Amino acid sequence: MTTLFSILGALYSNIVPFVVLLGILIFVHELGHFLVARMCGVRVEVFSLGFGKKLLSYKKGDTVYCISLIPLGGYVKMFGEQGSDAIKTEEDKLVSYSHKTPWQRIAIVLAGPMMNFFFAVLVFAGIAHFGEQTRSAVIAEVVAGSPAEKMGLASGDKILEANSQPIKSYEDFQKNLNAAKGSTLNVVAQDALGNQKNITLNVSIGDNPNIFSLDTKLGQIEGILPYAKNATVAVMADSPAYKIGFRTGDEITEIGSLKIVRETQLEQAFLGTTTDIAVKVQRPANETGSEKLVKTELTLNVPASSLKNIKSLEKFGFDNTELYLDQVMKDSPAAMADLNKFDKMVSINQIPIKKWEDISDTIKSFDGKEAMTFVISRDGAEIMKKITPKVTELTNAFGGIDKRFTVGITPLLNFAEPEIIVVKSDNIFASVGKGYTRTVDISIMTLMSFVKLFQGHVSVKNVGGMVSIGKAAKDSFEMGAQAFFMTMGILSVSLFILNLLPIPVLDGGHLVFYTIELVKGSPLSLRKMEIAQQVGFVLLLGLMILAQFNDIVRFLFKS
Repeated sequence: MTTLFSILGALYSNIVPFVVLLGILIFVHELGHFLVARMCGVRVEVFSLGFGKKLLSYKKGDTVYCISLIPLGGYVKMFGEQGSDAIKTEEDKLVSYSHKTPWQRIAIVLAGPMMNFFFAVLVFAGIAHFGEQTRSAVIAEVVAGSPAEKMGLASGDKILEANSQPIKSYEDFQKNLNAAKGSTLNVVAQDALGNQKNITLNVSIGDNPNIFSLDTKLGQIEGILPYAKNATVAVMADSPAYKIGFRTGDEITEIGSLKIVRETQLEQAFLGTTTDIAVKVQRPANETGSEKLVKTELTLNVPASSLKNIKSLEKFGFDNTELYLDQVMKDSPAAMADLNKFDKMVSINQIPIKKWEDISDTIKSFDGKEAMTFVISRDGAEIMKKITPKVTELTNAFGGIDKRFTVGITPLLNFAEPEIIVVKSDNIFASVGKGYTRTVDISIMTLMSFVKLFQGHVSVKNVGGMVSIGKAAKDSFEMGAQAFFMTMGILSVSLFILNLLPIPVLDGGHLVFYTIELVKGSPLSLRKMEIAQQVGFVLLLGLMILAQFNDIVRFLFKS
């Protein structure tokens, strides 16, 4: 019985989301073809969800509505679509697809992709109307001494208004920055204590990291970091913090009654305290007999006397976590040299280490000759290691391969979860506007992804097939309704763009044929259309094989 329930549970979590997601998108697409065909007077013989053997069927009027065995597509079969053999009378011509005007056929073909577009608008509008989870307009972290700090911004500030307009989310704030790039933006901000302040921001112009956007530049404030470090600490040996019981890797979650989220809260909470405080920490440790990490919650009592005359967290014993190692990769040069988790990097080739970029930049500049000299600190003692970096292939954000020298280490650098809020549109018109804008934006990014793919700027390894769609459906379903509908909307946009590609076999290919017919005044010869169809089929088949190959490599071999 337990096995049966586990099988049913696996089917529910893996198969059901995929079938529901794909089924709805296919239904919407084919419904577009069906409705416009009927409006144009075409007899529709079959409306099918899926291919192959019919599992369920129902006939009403001239049309058989059915669900077929293979749920990987669907089709609408129209009378006269495949040729003129069945067309014998004038009445047949009136309901024949091939006897409709080019404009009517264009409308019928275009209706499928356009239904996917408008369905995406509806989905995104629904998300906006019922409430969208999004990042709040809280400044994650401000670099000390940066232009942002000099303007008056601080870590944890919440942007309430920009140019007298209310700001609901960080997305709203970024849109205002983009609109004001190269000029100034007046904002009202609220600090962590609830005090409001008016600030004039000088908005600089920066490169847009999203290569799929038409906007190559965006507005930015120098010194604002996108994410804040969480309150994971690195502890120096024999310091007051160490003697109290703090250890490197501890994540501080509460100090007294104050919930701690960001590293920047530590100084305010610790320094200047005149009473004893209880500090809750989560300490990571390997599960017995396993590499899996588990966290144990501890409470450490910090006496006020230990903080007396302490002017900085460094004097208390908290160090820069970027200098400490979090992971040492198995069989890497660092592992061969016996570097360990929580070792502190002191210098490389006599170059002092002040931040993680010093480590990565120095290793990347390796000349490939003599081994590099690493000085590390372990339990308060300095140790010298000779390490020879090796060339490593790393997958970049766009699926391409970058080659550079590495030693196989990562820093103890953990980020705090951003504050998430639920934002609802003011009215139904605002919701539809938001849905339309988002659909257009995603359409542009999807189209640009195809352009970048053919230009070679994006790796073909990013092309995914049914397994990728199934995984996206499963993962988003487990995350909740909003994530699932967001995935549905994005895939609906993908179908809209994909079907409009000028490839014979796809809707876009048929649109090309009918456009040529309009210009010429007569249809293309049957022979030319057959050749084009064959070429299109080969292209589409090649794309499908590539997608399935990537799926196999990505999910079966985990590479």
